[in-house]
Amino acid sequence: MTGKEHNKLVSIFLLVHAGLQIFGVIIAMLIYGGLGMAMLVNARRNEEQMIGGIFIALMFAVVLVSLIFVVPQIVGGWKLLKEKSSARIWGIIASLVCLISIPFGTAVGIYGLWFLVGEEGKRFYLSGGNAANNYPPPPPNNWQ
Repeated sequence: MTGKEHNKLVSIFLLVHAGLQIFGVIIAMLIYGGLGMAMLVNARRNEEQMIGGIFIALMFAVVLVSLIFVVPQIVGGWKLLKEKSSARIWGIIASLVCLISIPFGTAVGIYGLWFLVGEEGKRFYLSGGNAANNYPPPPPNNWQ
């Protein structure tokens, strides 16, 4: 595989992983937000209302923490896909953030770090995206 193909795969994997995390957060928001709202609306005592408020506050806290982890993946995946100059740095940050999420995120993070920190990723990004010119020419075809 060429550096361009590895770069495209890493970007797609980062964006898919971010999408899966966003989907999970939306599901959690619906569940815990719904529970909190149900407790607030149907509460007969102050304690029940307080528990509903705690559910809603925790839901917002989980959303904020999740955004801290998802935003670098989206930015890194997008920049890698568009082959921007700062894509390598954002890709490394996004890959490091992915390592926490077991098992799919760990695989994405390891693959992203393998490419971006390795020789092929350095060659691809430090040559301005034109890594094909940096490979040595093939050996001459004089085996006959």
